[in-house]
Amino acid sequence: MNERGARDRILAAAEELFADRGFDATPTSQIAERAGVPKGLVHYYFKRKPDLLTALVERLPEDRLDPAHVVVPGDVAASLHRLVDALDRTQASSAVLSHLLWREADTHPAVLAALRTRFNLLVEQVRAVIAAARPDGCAAADVDSAAHLLASAVSYRHSVARHAEDGRATMRRELCFLADALAAGAGAVSTA
Repeated sequence: MNERGARDRILAAAEELFADRGFDATPTSQIAERAGVPKGLVHYYFKRKPDLLTALVERLPEDRLDPAHVVVPGDVAASLHRLVDALDRTQASSAVLSHLLWREADTHPAVLAALRTRFNLLVEQVRAVIAAARPDGCAAADVDSAAHLLASAVSYRHSVARHAEDGRATMRRELCFLADALAAGAGAVSTA
C-alpha cells in the first residue's frame, strides 16, 4: 500500500465525514472504514483526532497571488474584480473544506489560529492590490479599512460557498462601492 496514498485517502475521508456529520460526531473508525485502511493507520499518521483538522487546514489551496497579475494601475475596481476572480478560482476546489473549517474553528483553537493567519494574508493581499491601483491622494487608513472589509466579504463567501446562491453580482456591486468610496476620499479626516 502506498503510504502517501493512504494518508491522502484518510484526509479525504475525514473531510467528507466531518463535512457531513461534524468533527465531534465522526469517530476515527468511520474515517478508517471510508478510507479503506486499518484504524491503527489513522492513528499512525494522526496521533490525535484534532491533528486531522490541522492537516486539513494545510490542504487549503495556496491563495497568495502576485499583485502584478491582477492590478490595473489607476483602476481600483477592475483590480479588485480581478483579485476576487482569481481568489474564487483558487478557492473553488475547496468550498466544502473551507466551510467545514470555519464551522470547526469555534471549538478548535488550532483551526481558528490557522484561519486567522490565512485571513491576515488575504488582508495584506487586498491592501497591496488597492495600494498599487489606488488613485492619488487616497489615504492609507482608507486602504486599510477597505482591505479589511473586502477580506471579510471574501472570507464569508468562501465559508458559506456550498450553501450560498451565486453572489457574484452582489460582490461586484460591493467592489464598485469600495472603489468609488476610495476614489471619493472616504474616511478622510476633515480639517475644517
